[in-house]
Amino acid sequence: MTDLVIIGGGPAGMSAALAAYDRGVRDILILERDDSLGGILKQCIHNGFGLHTFHEELTGPEYAWKYEKQIHEKQIAYKLNTMVLDITPDKVITATNETEGIFTIQAKAIILAMGCRERPRGALHIPGTRPSGIYSAGTAQRFVNLEGYMPGKDVVILGSGDIGLIMARRMTLEGAKVHAVCELMPYSGGLARNIEQCLNDFDIPLKLSHTVVEIHGKKRLEGVTIAEVDPKGEPIETTKEYIPCDTLLLSVGLIPENELTKQAGIQIDPVTGGARVNQDRQTSVPGIFACGNVLHVHDLVDFVSKEAEIAGIAAAAYLNGVPETKTEISIKTDGKIRYTVPEVITEKKDITVYFRVSGVYRNATVCVTSGKNVLLTKKKQKVSPGEMESVIIKKEMLEQIDELMFQLEVQS
Repeated sequence: MTDLVIIGGGPAGMSAALAAYDRGVRDILILERDDSLGGILKQCIHNGFGLHTFHEELTGPEYAWKYEKQIHEKQIAYKLNTMVLDITPDKVITATNETEGIFTIQAKAIILAMGCRERPRGALHIPGTRPSGIYSAGTAQRFVNLEGYMPGKDVVILGSGDIGLIMARRMTLEGAKVHAVCELMPYSGGLARNIEQCLNDFDIPLKLSHTVVEIHGKKRLEGVTIAEVDPKGEPIETTKEYIPCDTLLLSVGLIPENELTKQAGIQIDPVTGGARVNQDRQTSVPGIFACGNVLHVHDLVDFVSKEAEIAGIAAAAYLNGVPETKTEISIKTDGKIRYTVPEVITEKKDITVYFRVSGVYRNATVCVTSGKNVLLTKKKQKVSPGEMESVIIKKEMLEQIDELMFQLEVQS
C-alpha cells in the first residue's frame, strides 16, 4: 500500500509531488516511463520558461532541474523506465519495468500527470506516398536537441502550434531553410511571442488558411504541394503551389494521454480530451486527481506547475481525511469559449477558472452569469485560441446557484 502514486515524472508530476510533500505526505512514489525525470522539458533547450514560477528566464532543462533537485533533496521515491499498464477504479496500478517485471501497487490516492502526445500524420489524410523525411515537430526537436541529428535541410512546417514555431527557428539556426509554415486556420495556434521571435525575426513566412494537399517522393520526400483553403477548409485549386523540400514537420495539435484515465472509469471531457475535474483537480473517481497536459493542453509550463500544486495539495487533504462538501455547481460555455477547467465546482471558495476561446476575437467581454444574474465581466482587447485565459470566481458569487455560464460578447 502506497499513500500517493504519481504517474508521470515531468514538471506536473514533480510539482504535484512536492506540493503533497509540503502538506505532510511522505509515502510518495513517482512512476516515470523515461530513463530520467523532467519529461518533454529535457529537449526544450530554448529559453522562456520559469518567468511566472521562478521569476527568471530559464531553458526547459534548467526549469526541470529546479524541480528534480528538490525531489532528490526531499528523498521522494521514483521509479524510472517504468510503464504503467492499467489503473482500476479502486486505485490498483499495474506497471512493468526491466528489473521487477510486472507488478501492482495499491494506492490510497493517485495523481495523473502523463502529459500529452502529438497528433499523428495519419489523422490528416494527406494524399501522396509515404517517403522518409516526414516527422512530427516534437520528434524533430528530440533528434536535433538530444540526439544531434538534423532531419533535413529544406523544410516545410504544417501547423503553427508552439512546437512548430520553435522548430522553425531551431532548424534555421542549424542551417536549414524553412520555406514556409502553413496553417489551416485563419489564425495561428501558437503564442504571439513565438510568432514574433521564431518567424518574423527570421523572415519565415506564415501562410494562414493554407495546408499541404499532396506529398511527393518515394524513398525520400522531394516536395509538397500547398494550397489556400476556403472558409469550409477545402483547397482552392487555383492557389496550388509546389515547394521542393526534403523535410516536412507536422505541428498539428496535441492530444492528452488519457488511455489510463479511461481504464480507471473516469469521466472524460469531450472538448479537452482530458478528465472532467472539480476545482481541486479531482476527477469523477474520488482520490484520483489529474493535472498538466494530461488534463488540458497548456501554453506555458508555469501554468502546468501551478495546476499540479493544486492537485498535490488536494491529494494531501484527501489522504488526511479532510471532509468534502456536497456542493455541485456545473460550468457551461457558449461555444465562443470552448471549455473551462474546472468543469464543476464542489466547494464554495475563491477559484481561478481557466478557459480557451474558439477563435480570434477583438474588443471582447468575458461574461459569467447564473440565470439572469451577471456575476462578473472582464474586458479583453484580444483573445485567441493560442492563449489561455482565466478569471477568479469569488466565494460570495457561488451562494445559492447551481450553474455558471461562461460567455464571450464581441463588439461588431
